[in-house]
Amino acid sequence: MKIVFFGTPEFAVPTLEKLLLNQEFEVLAVVTQPDKRRERGNKLTPSPVKNMAIAHNLPVWQPERIKKDTETLNKLKELDADVFVVVAYGQILSQKILNMPKLGCVNVHGSILPQYRGAAPIQWCLYNGETETGITTMLMDAGMDTGAMLLKATTPISLLDTADDLAQRLSVIGGDLLIETLYKLQQKEIQPIPQDNAAATYASLIQKQDYGLDWSRSALQLHNQIRGFYPNCTTTFRNQPLKITASFPLGAAYSDELPPELQKMLQKLPDLSQISGNPGEVVSITKGVGAIAQTGEGLLLLREVQLPGKRPQSGWDFVNGTRLTVGEVLGNGS
Repeated sequence: MKIVFFGTPEFAVPTLEKLLLNQEFEVLAVVTQPDKRRERGNKLTPSPVKNMAIAHNLPVWQPERIKKDTETLNKLKELDADVFVVVAYGQILSQKILNMPKLGCVNVHGSILPQYRGAAPIQWCLYNGETETGITTMLMDAGMDTGAMLLKATTPISLLDTADDLAQRLSVIGGDLLIETLYKLQQKEIQPIPQDNAAATYASLIQKQDYGLDWSRSALQLHNQIRGFYPNCTTTFRNQPLKITASFPLGAAYSDELPPELQKMLQKLPDLSQISGNPGEVVSITKGVGAIAQTGEGLLLLREVQLPGKRPQSGWDFVNGTRLTVGEVLGNGS
């Protein structure tokens, strides 16, 4: 089966790798986003998919706007591919492109469609506190993740999973599911299933304001925001921005979700029923553990934070380094 692969971030790499390792498939070329300038040194940095393609001596095309790039469109048409595989490419494909391959364009999407269509399904499913997600392969159409579904695979979500954890797990699941999908598509063993548009939800691009923590929200909601938008959620501390990169909502309802080492650590905590304060207030500090903040509902343990210009540090190191005291207040982020 002759394939052109479209993808950009690390999430897409395992799928490309599995295609390259399988002798049933021939990857003719790779299409990825143009190199980006990164903050450190402002150097142009290739995408993870480009790095993988170069390592395997594959042709790499990086159009700024693929729908308008005549040269790339002509190359794609000349390849006469059986299928285009698309994994987090980052640009919308025109109907002209979708019509090129014999078997169509197969997308590997990081949610159980029709839920969480859009650009950031992994982040928003964590933000909303979902306990299960998965991968859906689908035949692409001109809409935003609206194409007919092919296969699905699911995975549970633990209370400590971050967006990075979940993306890594789903990327591997996606690679396996894509291989199965292509086999069955070629053998005509799949009946594409139209999506129920009435049941669809959307996962929009994350905006800067989504990172701001509002301490009037519940401990569970804040924890889900912190892990969903990891590692970018911010509060304010002594009039400076402070990132909270790991947390945990305290209470009997959540204790079973903790790994043994954290359960042992939390045995040092005082009687939580005797602790209260205003939203954002540091209401307790436990040696070797860190600070506990009051929220609009429940208490939140600050497991890891990051001060401006510093590396992430444990909640206990933060307490020691700043001489944090009970009664100090964390402000809402922006």
